[in-house]
Amino acid sequence: MDKPTFSEEREARSQRYVRIAGVDEAGRGPLAGPVVAAAVILPLTIRGKWTSLVADSKLLTAAKRAYLFDCINRTALGVGIGVIDARTIDIIGIAAGSRQAMKTAVEQISPPPDYLLIDYFKLPEVRLAQKGVLDGDTLCFSIAAASIIAKVTRDRLMNDFDREFPGYGFAVHKGYGTKEHLDCLHRLGPSPIHRRSFQPVREVCGAEV
Repeated sequence: MDKPTFSEEREARSQRYVRIAGVDEAGRGPLAGPVVAAAVILPLTIRGKWTSLVADSKLLTAAKRAYLFDCINRTALGVGIGVIDARTIDIIGIAAGSRQAMKTAVEQISPPPDYLLIDYFKLPEVRLAQKGVLDGDTLCFSIAAASIIAKVTRDRLMNDFDREFPGYGFAVHKGYGTKEHLDCLHRLGPSPIHRRSFQPVREVCGAEV
């Protein structure tokens, strides 16, 4: 497994940027729940055994993500979170919703970053110097850290929704379209946090958004 490094951050630092934020999101694909983005500024001289565990959040166990979530928050110079709910996703689309979540996450950091490293694409909505990094959550340390913050934050929100809307199994599948989730969706109908613009949910609703 490739380990993320600070090479992109050091390259940005060589161009005289100082506050360099990694940005990533979680929750583009699920049928329910929000999309959540995180922006994280880390010191380039961090030390600690935990740093060797940092990786794309999708490659980590829930226990490791939770541990790293706390380590990153303790160490970061700035952390921002952006959350876009299912209804807004239905109105503006998941691509625009993901970008809006990222923009909000960046705006939450004070003092603000002066350079962004973003997983895969750029954010035209943000007027800051930036770079889209292909496979950024695998290769870039700050982006990997942001992916962990975003994933843990979203999973905890889905755990809360599981208590608010019992019977769907949100704490287990986190809103993704598993067989169990689809079975519950057909049996119970859509909950208030289901994305009605997504085809499997739209088919159950039997109506346009």
